Amino acid sequence: MSENVVHLHKDTDPPADTATVTTLTVVPDPAPVPVPIVPLWVRSGRAIKTAVTHEHTKSTARAVARHGLYTYNGGRIVARRTWDGKTGARYERYMRAAEAAGNMELAQEWEERLQRFRDARHRRRMDLLHSPVDAAKGVAVGTGMSVSVLVALGVVMAINNHHVTDVITPLKATIDFIGLLIRIVQVVWGPALTIGPLLALLALWTVGSKQQAAPAWALPDNVRSSEGEPITPSIVVKALRDLGVPALRNAIKEMGDAGASMLGPITIAGCGVEVDVTLPSGVSTNEVQQRRRKLAENLTRHEHEVYITIPQAARTVRLWIADSGALDEPIGPSPLVTDETMTANYKTGKAPWGRDLRGDGAELSVYQRHLLITGRSNQGKTAALRSLVLWLALDRSVQFWVADLKGVGDWSMLYGIADVLIEGPSDDHCIQATEMVEDAVTEMNRRIEVRKNDPSAVFPPLIVLVDEAQKAFMCPAVDGQKRPYGGSKATSRYFMAARTIHNQGRAVDVLLWQGTQDPTDQNLPKLVREGAHTRASLVLGSESQAKMALGDKAVEDGAAPHMLRQGLDKGTLVVASDGIDMPKGQSSITVRTHFIDDDPAKAIADRAKALRSGVTTLRVIERGEQRDPLADIANVLGDAKWLFTQDVLKRLAALNEDAYGSWSFLDLKRVLDGTGAEPYKSDGRMRVGRERVLRALAERDSEGSASASQ
Repeated sequence: MSENVVHLHKDTDPPADTATVTTLTVVPDPAPVPVPIVPLWVRSGRAIKTAVTHEHTKSTARAVARHGLYTYNGGRIVARRTWDGKTGARYERYMRAAEAAGNMELAQEWEERLQRFRDARHRRRMDLLHSPVDAAKGVAVGTGMSVSVLVALGVVMAINNHHVTDVITPLKATIDFIGLLIRIVQVVWGPALTIGPLLALLALWTVGSKQQAAPAWALPDNVRSSEGEPITPSIVVKALRDLGVPALRNAIKEMGDAGASMLGPITIAGCGVEVDVTLPSGVSTNEVQQRRRKLAENLTRHEHEVYITIPQAARTVRLWIADSGALDEPIGPSPLVTDETMTANYKTGKAPWGRDLRGDGAELSVYQRHLLITGRSNQGKTAALRSLVLWLALDRSVQFWVADLKGVGDWSMLYGIADVLIEGPSDDHCIQATEMVEDAVTEMNRRIEVRKNDPSAVFPPLIVLVDEAQKAFMCPAVDGQKRPYGGSKATSRYFMAARTIHNQGRAVDVLLWQGTQDPTDQNLPKLVREGAHTRASLVLGSESQAKMALGDKAVEDGAAPHMLRQGLDKGTLVVASDGIDMPKGQSSITVRTHFIDDDPAKAIADRAKALRSGVTTLRVIERGEQRDPLADIANVLGDAKWLFTQDVLKRLAALNEDAYGSWSFLDLKRVLDGTGAEPYKSDGRMRVGRERVLRALAERDSEGSASASQ
């Protein structure tokens, strides 16, 4: 109840002729604020929900379900074993499994064993018809003989002790012993009736617990999280059975060996195991391939740790299952880094590219093979391509023309190795890359003409490499004849040059190697990607891109670069090529490539330079710049003591097509006349000397400085 508050106060400033008056005021309390009352059933519901979702409650529920199912399923296992032992069900299952596998000889053998089992069982049953009479006769004879022996023993005792009553002493002792046994049974029988069923349940529980006969959700945490569990035939069969393919599940149930006949030997393959699975009739290989994630989870693995390929045998899938976490471990340094004596041979050698999933070295032959590597950005494309180039650079006969359309220095160590090195991402660099590929077409045609006149002619291998080639295909620039540099039409210059090299370059060892990002029909036309002999892909975003990168057949046979993990599987390539060893029947192989960092790459490049005699690298510079012909001549001469005049003209044209593409010997002579560096004849051919040009350049600069000072 509310209470009233009484306030006492005096009137202020009373009249002088009156007495002070005290006023009593009663002020009621404000109305009480009602407190919400939560219904009891609401509070009870919350408490129940909290109790049900509590971890201890879940653990207890799982334990109760687990042990109950152990006992129930243990009884089923014992009943099945008993039934198999008493009947011919086991032989019939084996016979059906052999028939399903198409092995009729084995099926006939199991049928003969079943018949022998039935004959033996029939004889045992016929013997049971005579067993009661035989048992009665045996009991009668045994009882008579026992009594006779006991009486004879009693007679001996009576004679020895001179007491007639000792004759029945042995017989009496035997009767007392039998009575004792009866009393013991009477005492034990009651408790045995109670304990016996409990012991039977314990035995059934033991059988069920050993077989882990309970659902996965009910098993203990240390069993449910069986990551890294060794792969056994039973695990593989169970994973296939639970794959969600009805025909496969039913076929496994009907097999007498529970599906074991489907499996080939489980062999150790690198950091995992490999097994061939022969699928039963009515189950196609693509039904298994399409469920890769579910199969991996059934095998207690991650999706990227299970690879499904199609071997040569019909109706067969090959499973490679990694040890848990093994694919996240590094594969070690490249032999190019660890072996400083390693050399290369373009024709007969193989580049140490990395390791396959079996842990074996993956080596690639590049002899007369165009190359295409694609994948998402920053996944190791340039590193994979660079490791091949660094190996091949150790063959001094191989020439390199390189266009790096990323232009961040990934290929700068090739200065002094490559004859042409273009670095930059602009449209001008794309134009220069296009012209470089067109020059390779010109060189290819020259070699073909030489080969026509001399079939035995041999040419040094020329590797024309374009990194980030999608920029060349997407270049919007147009030349003076309105022909686009990029694009995929018959008028597109880069596209047509690449197609021409793909068609004829291999025969004269002019090879085109390209690295691209995220293939589409726009940035990697079909005719170009189909022209590569070696096709490799890093992680991609979709199956359609995987087919663009590797071809339809490789993807249909199990190649899955779109299943690789972005950022986690850097440097992991799916390769489709006849230049790399792979299991018979496979059309692709997964390779974890060696990563060679910048400093080791420079060291390898230095070893390659030591094998070569002063290669002058042309660094193509920006267009539209004011040219200095004498300085450019000194630039193209590089470290060479001299060059033939026609080689100087070729290098000037490569340096800047606009400025020097139309130059002839007369133009070159005009620039050098009067400088002291005029072309001179030696052994019947005109040459340009490096020292003369440098001296003329120095004298010109000194004269210019003197004029400026005056």
